[in-house]
Amino acid sequence: MHRAHLLSLIFVLSTMTSSLSAQGASQARYLALGDSVSFGFINQAGFEYVNADNFIGFPTYAGLGVNMNVINASCPGETTASFFSSAGPDNGCREFRTAGAALHISFSSTQLDFAVAFLKSHPQTRLITVGLGADDVLLLKTACAGDPACIQAGLATVTANMETILSDLRATGFTGIIIVVNYYSPDYSDPTQTGTIAALNQALATAAGQQGAVIADVFSAFQSATVPVGGRTCNAGLLNASPTSQFTCDIHPSQSGQMLIGKVVARTFAAARGA
Repeated sequence: MHRAHLLSLIFVLSTMTSSLSAQGASQARYLALGDSVSFGFINQAGFEYVNADNFIGFPTYAGLGVNMNVINASCPGETTASFFSSAGPDNGCREFRTAGAALHISFSSTQLDFAVAFLKSHPQTRLITVGLGADDVLLLKTACAGDPACIQAGLATVTANMETILSDLRATGFTGIIIVVNYYSPDYSDPTQTGTIAALNQALATAAGQQGAVIADVFSAFQSATVPVGGRTCNAGLLNASPTSQFTCDIHPSQSGQMLIGKVVARTFAAARGA
């Protein structure tokens, strides 16, 4: 290649890189907050945990749908309490971080403290999603020995915590759209599991309504998708296979499940904007 052509190519490439970097810096931002669902968690992934790029959560797909840069600060095992308090009950987030597993973005504070600092320094942020509450329910199931009435009573704390979280996010001066992402049932053919998730979603909806946030109704989207297989979320291919058997599932979404959640979030954002 002639030197003149090489220098010309280098100039063009450097100009394109600078342009794309500037475009990314000025593009609206989307801050994703939450637990393992937002993170894209996979059970027993071994050395994959050293690189968070191995885990793709719904915010990646939602970000494509809304054409925004995604900052995913979620942490597997985060509860509504541990989200804003380092002393709050936790279902594995602290262990995940102290074990050296990588988050999508590194920070040493609580997730809420990171979010507040981020929003204050990035006023071009236009969307926040909050996906919390499932780990609270898992802790409640253990503490309540599965008693539905006890779990229901404990959900009042989820509502109160979520109201605090949403209020603190708004207190940063954020004027964009906050979407609370509700949860799917791991098995719609199981009335007990589905009833517990429905109760959790009602607790989240109450908090969202009090704080001017909108709900992304993932519960209904997954329910519709499972109709052809009798409500079995696993059989619909929406959940990751269990590490112990490829014919059973754990509770985390597969990539098709994550894509579906992303579509619901993008549609919810468009509707909230009046698009």
